[in-house]
Amino acid sequence: MRTCRRMPRICSSGQISAQRCALRVRLIGEIKTATSSEKKSCEAFIEESVVRRELSDNFCFYNVNYDSLEGAAGWAQQTLKDHSKDKREHLYCKEDLENAKTHDDLWNAAQLQMVREGKMHGFLRMYWAKKILEWSPSPKEALERCIWLNDRYELDGRDPNGYVGCMWSICGVHDMGWKEREVFGKIRFMNYAGCKRCTYIPLCHCVVE
Repeated sequence: MRTCRRMPRICSSGQISAQRCALRVRLIGEIKTATSSEKKSCEAFIEESVVRRELSDNFCFYNVNYDSLEGAAGWAQQTLKDHSKDKREHLYCKEDLENAKTHDDLWNAAQLQMVREGKMHGFLRMYWAKKILEWSPSPKEALERCIWLNDRYELDGRDPNGYVGCMWSICGVHDMGWKEREVFGKIRFMNYAGCKRCTYIPLCHCVVE
């Protein structure tokens, strides 16, 4: 978990190549004494460091609208448009988001960790971005805020992984349509209750205390 979280900023700064990391991790997974859990961790690392990373590079290279709603698939653009006027239970300005002044303590903790350390857990980055969609006046403004905050504070900001992470969370890039609901339409939904089932969530709160 820690390795996947730290790797993007190390690779994006040129300190080490993603290929070298992947090759070394693959060797660990091939060791006969490696446990089933260790092998699964190696597979997950390869998935993130090679497959997802290459998908992000490919998307940003071939899609001139990689950082806007126009870069999303047709179904995603339509569902976001259909629900752009839905009532939001909570609305925050960009300054409130930047300063972690929301009602959601988990989101605030993730935002503060990003501001202070330049990183947050990959799972929380998805939750963080999706809540920005839920708390912004429109999908367009949500995406702009998400990218602005990511580029300003994440150590791997202004990187294909960051752009595609925002696009996946808000515009459904590299995802499929889900059950339709208010605000999100058919974009995948995440909520606080679902996050609480993850064992590392309490650690996120401790980081910023």
